Parts: sequence; C-alpha cells; structure tokens
Amino acid sequence: MHGGDEVVAAPAGPPQPLDWKFSQVFGERIAGEEVQEVDIISAIEFDKTGDHLATGDRGGRVVLFERTDTKDHGVSRRDLERMDYPISRHPEFRYKTEFQSHEPEFDYLKSLEIEEKINKIRWCQTANSALFLLSTNDKTIKFWKVQEKKIKKISDMNLDPSKAVGNGSVSSSSNPKPCLVNGGSFDGSYNNLSNDFFPPGGLPSLRLPVVVTSQETNLVARCRRVYGHAHDYHINSISSNSDGETFISADDLRINLWNLEISSQSFNIVDVKPANMEDLTEVITSAEFHPTHCNMLAYSSSKGSIRLIDLRQSALCDSHAKLFDEPEPPGSRSFFTEIIASISDIKFSKDGRYILSRDYMTLKLWDINMDSGPVATFQVHEYLRPKLCDLYENDSIFDKFECCLSGDGLRVATGSYSNLFRVCGCAPGSTESTTLEASKNPMRRQLQTPTRPSRPLSSIARVVRRGSETPGVDMNGNSFDFTTKLLHLAWHPTENLIACAAANSLYIELKAKMNPTLQCLPKFIARGIVSRSRNGCHRSMRMRTYHCSQVCTAELSLSCVSLSSLDPLKFLGPVVFIDANVRGNNDIDIETTDDTALNTINQTRNIW
Repeated sequence: MHGGDEVVAAPAGPPQPLDWKFSQVFGERIAGEEVQEVDIISAIEFDKTGDHLATGDRGGRVVLFERTDTKDHGVSRRDLERMDYPISRHPEFRYKTEFQSHEPEFDYLKSLEIEEKINKIRWCQTANSALFLLSTNDKTIKFWKVQEKKIKKISDMNLDPSKAVGNGSVSSSSNPKPCLVNGGSFDGSYNNLSNDFFPPGGLPSLRLPVVVTSQETNLVARCRRVYGHAHDYHINSISSNSDGETFISADDLRINLWNLEISSQSFNIVDVKPANMEDLTEVITSAEFHPTHCNMLAYSSSKGSIRLIDLRQSALCDSHAKLFDEPEPPGSRSFFTEIIASISDIKFSKDGRYILSRDYMTLKLWDINMDSGPVATFQVHEYLRPKLCDLYENDSIFDKFECCLSGDGLRVATGSYSNLFRVCGCAPGSTESTTLEASKNPMRRQLQTPTRPSRPLSSIARVVRRGSETPGVDMNGNSFDFTTKLLHLAWHPTENLIACAAANSLYIELKAKMNPTLQCLPKFIARGIVSRSRNGCHRSMRMRTYHCSQVCTAELSLSCVSLSSLDPLKFLGPVVFIDANVRGNNDIDIETTDDTALNTINQTRNIW
C-alpha cells in the first residue's frame, strides 16, 4: 500500500451547534381541540438500535413505532454507507402497532385505586425477530413480546358441490330416509353407526373446515410475564440489565432485582426504609443499570445525591460504592431547597462513564470517577427562582422532568414549560445552548442566550452555564405556561434526533443537520499521487477520506507529493469543497483558494 493512501486527522475542536429541523409528528392536536387525560403520553423510549420507539400513555396503552428508511433497500444504513450508497433522507418512523398494557385496578385491602398510567417503558434484548419490552404502572410490571405471526385462514370446504343442496345439505335421493336426532332413524337401519351412518371413506358431502397458514402476517402482542405484589409504594423506575436476564424495579423505599423468567420471586437489594417512619429523611426517585457492567447500578434520592452500588459487594446493597453529591452553598438554604434539589431522573452515557441527572432547577453531568462534584452544570429553570412560591401553590414545583444524552455523549437535553426543551453541548470547549419548542417550527421562539464556555470533562474545575434569568418569562423571553410542559423525551442512540412528548402529541421532529454556515470538518493531512494534465493547468489526486457529506463546506490541509517520475510538486494550503454532491462517478470537485496551487482537484472517494 502506498503511503499516499493514508489520512491522518488532526485534533478536532468542539462540535459546532446543530441546526434543528422538524421531522415528524404523530397525534398532532388541532387548534382548540381538548386533550383527553388518557391520551397524554407518560413514557417514551428508543430501543438500543434506534429502529423502534415505544410510548406509553395515561390510559395504559403502549404504542410502537418503527423506522422505515432503513428497510427500503433491505440493508442497514451503515451497510449502505460502506457500499458508497448515497443516503439523502433523514430517519423516518411510522406507526407499527399498539396494545393495552395495563387496566385500572383497585386494591381492596388498602382501599387504593391503581391507575393504568404507564410510568416507564424499557426495551429488552430481541430474539428471533421478536421485540421484548417491560412496562409498568404504579404497582405491576409486565413483560411483553411483540412479533409477526402468519395469519391462519379457513380455506375451501371439502364439500362436493354436485352432492350439495342449499346450505350444504345432502341432495335428495330416490329413497329419502328421515333421520332422528343423533343419527337415529325411524326404521332402525342407521342404528349401526360404525357401518351405516358413517360409511367407510366418510360422507362425501360432509362439510369439514380446512385451516391453512397464509403468507399474510399480523403483529401480535402477548404478555409473557406479570411481576406484581413486590412494591408497597409506587414504582418510579425500571431498568433492564446488560446481561439480558435481569432487571430492577424501584419505588420510594426499595429496589428489587428480578429475573425475566421468574415472576413469582424478586430479591430486595436496596432498602432505605427506617425502623421508624418518622426518621425517614429521603426517598429513592430514580434507578438505572450501568449500560455495560451488569453488576453496577445507580439510584438517585430526593436530597439530590446519587449512589453507585456494586452488586458483588453484598446481597443487600445498603452501603454504596460511591456517593455523588454537591454540597449546597452556605446561606442559600430556604424552604424550597430540598424540594428543588430532588433528582427526578438519571441517565448513564452510552459508554457508562458519565451520569446525567435532572433536578427541578438544573441539569448536571457527573463523572463516575470523580465524586467531588458534577463536571458540568446547566441552569434550566433559574429564571423561575423568584416564582417558587407560586410554583409550590400550584404543585408545579413537583413536576418530574426527564433528561437524555446523545449517543456520542456530546450533548444533553431536558424539557421545560411551554413545550420547550433545552439542548446543551457538553464536549470540551463547547458553548452550545439551544432552546427549542416541540412544534413544526422548533426555532420560531428561539432566543439566543449567551453561554459560558464549557470546561473539558477531564478538568477538575466546574462550569455553570446560565440561560435567561429574567423573572416572569421563560427561556425564550415569553411568558411561561405551566399547563404545557414537556416532561418526557428521548434521544436516538445513533442519530441526532430527539423524540419528545407534548401532551398527546409525539414529535419525532427535530431532525438535526449541521448548520452549513458553521459546519467545519476536521482538518486532514492527506498524501496522494498527483498527476498533471497536458496543459499543466489541472491535476488530479487520488486519496482516501473518511469524512464526507452530501452537501458541505469544509477546510482541508493537503500535502501532495508527486510521483518520482514527475516534477516534484509541493502544495500546502486550504482547500474548500465547492460541490460535494454525490455523482454517478463518485467524484467530488474541490477548488483551492491558492491561485498558485492547483486550480481544480478531482477527488475520487475510495472510502466514505
């Protein structure tokens, strides 16, 4: 292999802000339409591949969506990229199926009504093209299997038309013999059932249905297991383990470990219930398994702390391996301190290195190797601090907002009021902070707010990035609406795409594209073979690059070395893509900004 085939990438700077665009919406509400309580979405979750999306609502229903743009060619998107196939469309989803997961129940012993509302949905490992997922309400967890089954149909009867009259009755003969019930007859000639009434070979006109399996398929959801009677308090979290065999469920005081195949027994691994309930100071608010280590999990508390536990230490993990907590500043304590410090949701990053937590006021990113404090803090509701009394009166201060991380770990997102949500960059040096609305025009209420540079995640210093702090207005400078809140959202595991729930509407909308005015690919040092045309004005270079886009603007540093048989040609300078549209000959035209250098280089893409 020639050395000219190598491409060396220089260290890249922080990723540029994304330009968010609307993609899709399901269940869009018409202006003036009243939202039914049972239709409000209460849970949302992508599977690990990103090909399926599940939502649950307050009516106990689970709705599944599937990705369609990866199925058109029969292969995955990544395989198409390897084959140099141009992909111009963004991820698209369509309705797949829905089923009733939970029904309203009543606990007669406690005189307690159990709502059918879906609190959490978690995907499990797939097997034999079947989908598996867990769903839970306040008390009962169910394990569902969704798969396509071939439809069985009744084919033609084995009735002989020549001997049938009317509705399948036997045709009349010259000597009709009247029959009684159960095969009896007046003359007794048919009493011998074995010989006369059922002659050898059977009755030729007897109608027997024949069931055959057709090629048509139908999606069937079947409840495989029901895990109940293990929680005295409302279940707030479930999480699947990376081993594919177990999962955890958490309520206010306990965390139980289950085996997917055993519904009659669970193991209590965390119990924070004191001997005297008057001594209770904090409760469990969320729990999550580590994405890769099956023996580790984290859970958060109402005091704003996160505990990392190791199942290998003991059967009952009352003692934690690590405690992540940020002490409150002196003199800042008030009546609302503990309420707003309560963590409503935690999420591990894809590699398990970081934990993202959301309390009422802030979004915090923690490094599991550094328990002295969060590595980054993003202010989300600082502008609501003067309104805490009003929020307490209308119970909005107890709203539980979820959070999510992008698959590459470079960005975080969380919801707010007025159907708004916030996307912040957490990469070293990133200053990205965007406020968007769950609508067909997510940027229509966008107001740029200055953000402070983000600290490198490897640094010990912490950074706090603030949004708009004007009292009485939301993050966009508009008057906030506490009745419209975006509590649930999920980030696609491989794409820059967020699905968010605004009341009964699901916006898989915000497809992310790089802003053309801001996009800058990493710089390369590319070495290739340069050949000169007859007139000496144009030359072509064959090289490899691993970064390419349909339409992009980028700067590259090229170092071209000619063959020994040609005159030595040295060129070092910026090169700008002027047309990166994929062509039939897989060529891309690029033009240099140095007049003394090559005027035009025809780059053949060996690898996309």
